Amino acid sequence: MRKGDHGNASDSRRRQRAGQHLAGRYSVDIPRVGCAAQDVNLAAARAFCLDVAPIQCAERRSTMRRHIPGKAIARALRGGALLGATLVLSSFAALAQPAWVTPAGQVPQGERGVLDSAAVGGPVSYHVFLPDAYAADPQRRFPVVYWLHGCGQAPTAGIGMMSAAFDGAIERGLLPPLIVVFPNGLPCGMYTDAVGGAQPVESMIIADLLPEVDRTLRTVPDRSGRIIEGFSMGGYGAARLGFKYRNLFGAVSILGGGPLQADFLTNDPGLQPLEMRRALLAQVWGGDPAAFLADSPRTLAAGAVGDLPTRFPLRQLIGAEDSTLPANREFHGLLVALGIAHDYRELPGVDHAMPAVLAAMGDEFWRFHAGFLLGPGAEPVPTQGRMALALLTALVALAGTIALVVRR
Repeated sequence: MRKGDHGNASDSRRRQRAGQHLAGRYSVDIPRVGCAAQDVNLAAARAFCLDVAPIQCAERRSTMRRHIPGKAIARALRGGALLGATLVLSSFAALAQPAWVTPAGQVPQGERGVLDSAAVGGPVSYHVFLPDAYAADPQRRFPVVYWLHGCGQAPTAGIGMMSAAFDGAIERGLLPPLIVVFPNGLPCGMYTDAVGGAQPVESMIIADLLPEVDRTLRTVPDRSGRIIEGFSMGGYGAARLGFKYRNLFGAVSILGGGPLQADFLTNDPGLQPLEMRRALLAQVWGGDPAAFLADSPRTLAAGAVGDLPTRFPLRQLIGAEDSTLPANREFHGLLVALGIAHDYRELPGVDHAMPAVLAAMGDEFWRFHAGFLLGPGAEPVPTQGRMALALLTALVALAGTIALVVRR
């Protein structure tokens, strides 16, 4: 693994960045959707990609805090100009030009790795977040969350936000220390092997990245120590890779997942324009709707019935104002019909934005990870609780010692 520019970030800067997002008064720094000096509203952005926010084409930013209701957050992101032709053309360009090596992303206490991928036939970059305990306890092994990004943005766009979120949850005792790996899924790689072999994203992750991570880092190298999770296209990828490789991943978290509909070319104004979906269908699935359906989490879930591990935590979260809600409800209904146990929640006031999902869930967001890693029904004790528990334990031990001395 070759370290990137962010591998030596100072502890104080890391804590400041983490606290900025999660400590006490949750705040999220969200790149505005912008391109060619234009601000693009949420609805327009949704028209060309499955992942609406954060999409970074410009460097302007806006800040949202936890006390702002989800509907107010959605309204605040609306109000920009209509989607311009430049943005549409740049989206088609992103489909045509896979970039396997990306610039280093903003990862507090993390690094960029570059592996030699046999599937791709060349170098592929990825990013890693490492907890404090990784350096402090050199004999310890750590579980890994594979976090899959969405479509229509740079693969590194959400790394800083999610690294800070995981870091803050660990610091506050909501999660055990863990590693987070951010694969490069290409702007719209769909976490599958595209027809023609030009975009073997699935094979790169499964055959190359997982062994690389287990070889170069102190991981728990089996399904008991692996969670796969993602937002939007990343939720779609988590679902399909989680069901397909249930021998490798122990828990699956689908957040605002899409595309989960049976018909990729369905007439739905809330999704991508039909022309954009046709282009994506052609690039990834050879223009064949049947190939898309065969690749879908719907088909993979049905094929896993009767062969799922006894313990297979599965979570599906979707915003109540998310344009992919109908398809997510349909997928939820399919899982119920198949008898596949899962936690399904619709989040009031939440649109298609990962920061809004985090804000709506609060500390509860991390119970899924903690429950899997620590055992059914188990939850980490928050930092203050751990201190109180340690003090109580010490007092009990001291009382026992005093009682023994008095008896003598």
